[in-house]
Amino acid sequence: MYLLTSLILLIMVLVSVGFFTLLERKVLSYMQLRKGPNKVGYLGILQPFSDGAKLFTKEQFFPMNSNMLLYIFCPFLSLLQSLFLWVMFPYFFNNLNLNFGLLFFLCCSTLGVYGLIICGWSSNSMYSMLGCIRSVSQAISYEISLSLILLGYFIIIDSYNFIEMYFYSNLWFIFLSFPLFFVWISCCLAETNRTPFDFSEGESELVSGFNVEYGSGGFALLFISEYSSIIFMSMISSLIFIGGDFISFTFFLKIILLCYSFIWIRCSLPRYRYDKLMYMAWKCYLPLSINYFLFFVLLKMINFYHFFL
Repeated sequence: MYLLTSLILLIMVLVSVGFFTLLERKVLSYMQLRKGPNKVGYLGILQPFSDGAKLFTKEQFFPMNSNMLLYIFCPFLSLLQSLFLWVMFPYFFNNLNLNFGLLFFLCCSTLGVYGLIICGWSSNSMYSMLGCIRSVSQAISYEISLSLILLGYFIIIDSYNFIEMYFYSNLWFIFLSFPLFFVWISCCLAETNRTPFDFSEGESELVSGFNVEYGSGGFALLFISEYSSIIFMSMISSLIFIGGDFISFTFFLKIILLCYSFIWIRCSLPRYRYDKLMYMAWKCYLPLSINYFLFFVLLKMINFYHFFL
């Protein structure tokens, strides 16, 4: 039953990625005062299937000087890493209950950098190598703040299990730490390589960055892994900050709202400068997250003190 549930979840994630791309193209088009995809099916509803069929049936090419085995394997590794995170999805029943879900999430999300490194190095291209080097330095900058933010909230609930957030669904942590929510959203944008922090695939200066040598099926797999990570980070943000009642229908509405915010930010903001992201991550986000972490520890100590009294 666990295998069947996980299989259904993965199929639903892949379908949702397809329709999320349709939502993004529609929202981008209407914010730019033009029409989006509207020809394939009713109101363009079948456009994701058309795009998938086009990408996976295109001719696959291989750079002559590339490391062929790693070049072919790397998109599958990236997709596997992004789908592996969905093991933590909180089901109402037949759930895989991970007592150390936070550690599992941090380990698996950090592994995404290896996919970018292998993509850039195995392509044997100067542009792809520049993209993967920038990805690594970017990941080192924001992932420390991201880990500290998560750790503070899990100290409050006294567990590393994401399912425990359900018992705190009436307490929206966004009101407890409003500035930290915006830091978390910025870290999520950097984690998923989204505007304004899409430095690993900045089209204007890197010609798509680490995946410049990929086309057809390989590019589609990298594309799916990126968008499934966006939906997963939206789910984690909804679970922690705006009520973790994953049984109710409103939980999924919150996920859709956060996914929409990713698109909205892409429409509204230009790309940030690379050195300014590094400066902001080390000089602004890290001190703020450390101070909030100490604040959460202090709250927990006061709680224990009153309990023993």
